[in-house]
Amino acid sequence: MAVLKPNNDDCTHKLAVLIDADNAQAAVIEGLLAEVALYGEATVKRIYGDFTSQHSSQWKTVLNKFAIKPVQQFAYTKGKNATDSTMIIDAMDLLYTQRFDGFCIVSSDSDFTGLAMRIREEGLMVYGFGEEKTPAAFRNACHKFIRTENLRNETHDELHVKAIVSEVSLLERSEVLPTVADLSKNNLDKKRFPLKLARIAVEETSGDDGWAQLGGFGSYLSRVQPDFDPRDYGHKKLSDLVKARHNIFEIQDRSQPNSTKTNLYLRIKNSDNKK
Repeated sequence: MAVLKPNNDDCTHKLAVLIDADNAQAAVIEGLLAEVALYGEATVKRIYGDFTSQHSSQWKTVLNKFAIKPVQQFAYTKGKNATDSTMIIDAMDLLYTQRFDGFCIVSSDSDFTGLAMRIREEGLMVYGFGEEKTPAAFRNACHKFIRTENLRNETHDELHVKAIVSEVSLLERSEVLPTVADLSKNNLDKKRFPLKLARIAVEETSGDDGWAQLGGFGSYLSRVQPDFDPRDYGHKKLSDLVKARHNIFEIQDRSQPNSTKTNLYLRIKNSDNKK
């Protein structure tokens, strides 16, 4: 099955979005569904949890707004997660209907690793959504893994930072507290650009002239490192990230035959370049 990519002109792929309420935050739901829309149509949207508990109460205000069907699951035994089992059983039922092109699993729990692998065996796409703490096993079981920290509303985050600032004394604020812009920059710079992986990706997807088309380059990155995301390095799009790393890449915009559109090509400047 062809890999589903963001920003396709024809995003008609049918996706089932399954959310683990015990391991996902309601604050990211708007950005999450917008991200899902890049890959296809969310024909099923279900969330699983015990909505009588205080922990899941955050979801009650957003379920109707975003037309998400809640699946109530009481905790039969303390310390045992019945939600995971219900979600996995439901996913398998949906899988056997053969009505979907892919699944979006929203959780930071490694218990869904087996489910992701099983769905892939059927030739369907698996998109994982979870926090930075998500174990590598689940991340790598997905075709694409998106960190939910990258989906938060910027205004919400800035207000949160300002709320923290307001609780600090004036003396502390003037001497040690970073600004909102500083905090945002530090967050963007927390990951080191994977230069070695980028070099390999260019080498594996380039032609005889050493130039690689951006689409092939991006697809290779996602296959080898499913959680690769240009937003971790301060850029919304891969093309913007590549253009910003002018110390690493040479780029060319090449016209497409019989079209006004262009394709972006890139190559590594030379083997001695460093970040």
